[in-house]
Amino acid sequence: LGFSGENINPNDEIYKNIKSGLGGVILFDKDPNDKNKRKNVRNKEQLKNLTAQLQAISKEKLLISIDQEGGIVQRLKKEDGFVDTLKASDVALKGENFAKQTYELLAKDLKQSGINTDFAPVVDLAINKENKVIVTRGRSFGQEPQIVTKYASIFVDELKKEGVISTLKHFPGHGSSLADSHLGFVDITKTWDKKELEPYKYFIKNNKADMIMTAHVFNENLDKNYPATLSYSVNTKLLRQELGFKGVLITDDLQMSAISKHYDLKQTLTLAINSGVNLLLFANQLAKPITLKEIVDTVYSQILSEQIRLEKIIESNKKIDELLEKI
Repeated sequence: LGFSGENINPNDEIYKNIKSGLGGVILFDKDPNDKNKRKNVRNKEQLKNLTAQLQAISKEKLLISIDQEGGIVQRLKKEDGFVDTLKASDVALKGENFAKQTYELLAKDLKQSGINTDFAPVVDLAINKENKVIVTRGRSFGQEPQIVTKYASIFVDELKKEGVISTLKHFPGHGSSLADSHLGFVDITKTWDKKELEPYKYFIKNNKADMIMTAHVFNENLDKNYPATLSYSVNTKLLRQELGFKGVLITDDLQMSAISKHYDLKQTLTLAINSGVNLLLFANQLAKPITLKEIVDTVYSQILSEQIRLEKIIESNKKIDELLEKI
């Protein structure tokens, strides 16, 4: 869950959530509802204190996550005392040594700040030059799987050295899309190419995929009814059975319009869990945050009415426990 606050105390909702078993938090710098306000990050010292406070609440390890890719997507910014990282498309132009130095510094920054999970690297291929969410923002390392795999691999290795979990995104590929899933429905049926799976194949085969993030993209050749995040065909048949992924699968933010405009909470949670997802992400970037209680109560009622199998939850917890051992 996302939450607001630069520090926390026992009266805060997020404190109580962690105490009662919340799996992780996602941190942001700016408050999207008031650009002049900070959400969680002011500077390095403050962030270190915040993550230490969060981690101390429960005996269980907490996933403390952030989007730190470089370029336009970095929540830890230079003006707040953090390392500035170039966007992926620029890093790929400067060669492997430069990439290694770049991601080593980024990984050390995360580690020193108490962040143990990075929602990066992007392994989308820059297939569609007009793609506004990935390609024109320079978030992809390139058009070819070999280039993307080479640089994303360096990123993953450097994170691993610092005990930070990496997250490959956005499965099964967002680089050919025309639309932005933050804003609404994204159909990649006519533009998606099978080669967008190549980076995932490489990381899975080489046992380097800690976590994978789903994309809110729809491809009727993969699933006639549902976007990838909610699709059993994509998340279990393709990713688990065909590609052999055994790690943790996390959703992209479930409050993004591609999902929230089309499905209510009950449908979203039921479909996501049944599709093979292990972790649910609610960034709480909207004016009205969702509560842990709402989510847990909904899942619980769906288990009682046998819409979700309890085994799914147990299986996910096993995978998450294995992931936590990497921190």
